[in-house]
Amino acid sequence: MDEQREQGCGGPSLPWGGPPTWRHGPPWWRRRGEAADAGRLPWPTTLAITVFVQIGSKYAAQGQLDRLEPDVPARLLLLAGTLSLLLRHRHPVAVAYVTAGTALCYLGAGYAYGPVLITVAVGCFAAVVAGHRRAAWGAVALLWAGHLLLAHWLYQWLPPDGDHARTWGEETVVAVWVVAVVAVSELARVRREQWMKERAERARAAERRADEERLRMARELHDVLAHSISVINVQAGVGLALLDSDPEQARTALTTIKAASKEALGEVRQVLDTLRTPGDAPRAPAPGLDRLPELVRQAASAGLTVDVDTQGSGGKAAPGVDLAAFRIVQEALTNVVRHSGSRHARVLVRYEATALTLRVDDDGPATGAEAGGSGNGLAGMRERAAALNGTIEAGARPDGGFRVTAVLPIRTASREDQ
Repeated sequence: MDEQREQGCGGPSLPWGGPPTWRHGPPWWRRRGEAADAGRLPWPTTLAITVFVQIGSKYAAQGQLDRLEPDVPARLLLLAGTLSLLLRHRHPVAVAYVTAGTALCYLGAGYAYGPVLITVAVGCFAAVVAGHRRAAWGAVALLWAGHLLLAHWLYQWLPPDGDHARTWGEETVVAVWVVAVVAVSELARVRREQWMKERAERARAAERRADEERLRMARELHDVLAHSISVINVQAGVGLALLDSDPEQARTALTTIKAASKEALGEVRQVLDTLRTPGDAPRAPAPGLDRLPELVRQAASAGLTVDVDTQGSGGKAAPGVDLAAFRIVQEALTNVVRHSGSRHARVLVRYEATALTLRVDDDGPATGAEAGGSGNGLAGMRERAAALNGTIEAGARPDGGFRVTAVLPIRTASREDQ
C-alpha cells in the first residue's frame, strides 16, 4: 500500500512429522538401499529362504529318481546362492547373476530340480524392483540358455550317468516359470514406482502446507507488529516533543506505548504458541471484527480519528474470514498512520448475503518521508484475500487520498475452515 501511494495509482494442521515410512506398500517396495540403512541386512527373510531351500531340495530329490540327491557340495552351492540374497538391496545386479550362476552349477552337476529356482526368482525380483530390469532379464536369460545347453547337449558328459535329454514339454514348464518370474517382478516394479510417486506427491503436499503455514504466521506477525510499532512510533515522537513543555501529555503517550506493546507481545505470544504446540487449541480467541472499537481507540491514541460504518447484520462470517477482515482493516489503518498526512479515516463494513465488503478511506496526501515503503502491507492483504477467494483493490482516489477495498466471501471452502 505504501509503495502504491508513492506511485499514486492502484494497483496464496502444520505437518511437524512427514508421512509414515510405510503406508501404501510392503517394505520390500522401498527405495533401494533403505533396507540396508544403518548397516541393516534382510536377515529374517534370507534365513527363511535358506532353510526352505535346504530342506525342500532334499524332498524334491526323492521324486526325481534320475537326478542326484543333494550332498555336501550341493548344500554349499545352495548356501552360496541363498546367502547372496543378504546383499540383494545393496547390490541387486551382482546378486541376480550370482543366484542364476549357482543355480546353473547346481543343475549342471546333476542335482534335482526344486527350490533352488526360488533363489533365482528372489534375486531377479529384487533387481527388477530396484530398477535394474536389463540385469534381471540377463540373469534369467543366462539361466535359461545354460539350461538348454545342459539339457540338450552337455548332459551326456555331465552327471548323473545315463542321463538323457530333457523333453521340450519340460522346457515349456521352465519357460512358463521364467515368464512368471519376469511378469511378477515387472508388476512389483510398476507398483513400487507408483507408490514412490505417491509418496513424493505427499511429501510435496506436506511441504506446500508447511510453506503456507509459515506464510500465514509471517502475515500474522507482520500485521501485529506493524500496527503496534506504528502506534508506538507516533506516541514516542509525541512524548519526546512534549517531555519538557507538557509532561502530563508525555505521560499519556508513554501509557499508550505501554498498552500497545503489551497487546503486541500478547498477540505475538499467541501466534508463537501455535507454532510450538500445533495440536493444541489457541489460548485466546483469534481477533475478529468485534474488536474494531479497539482498533479505533488505538488509532485515536496515535492521533487518527476513525469513523466506522457497519451495514447489514454482523456476526455471520466464518472465523477465517473474520480474522482476515480484522487484519486487513488493521493494516489499512496502520498505513494511514504511517504514510498519510490525513488525521481522519473512514471504515465501511458491509455484510451481504454471500460477501463481506470492507472499505478504508483517508483524505491523504501521502507524506513524502514515508511514501516509499516496501509494499509488504498491501501484498499481505492481497495474500489474505486470495487465500479466501476474495479480492483487494487499493489505490489513489480521484478526489485525493487513498482507498482500500476488500471483498471476502462470508463462507469459505479454504482448508483452514474445513
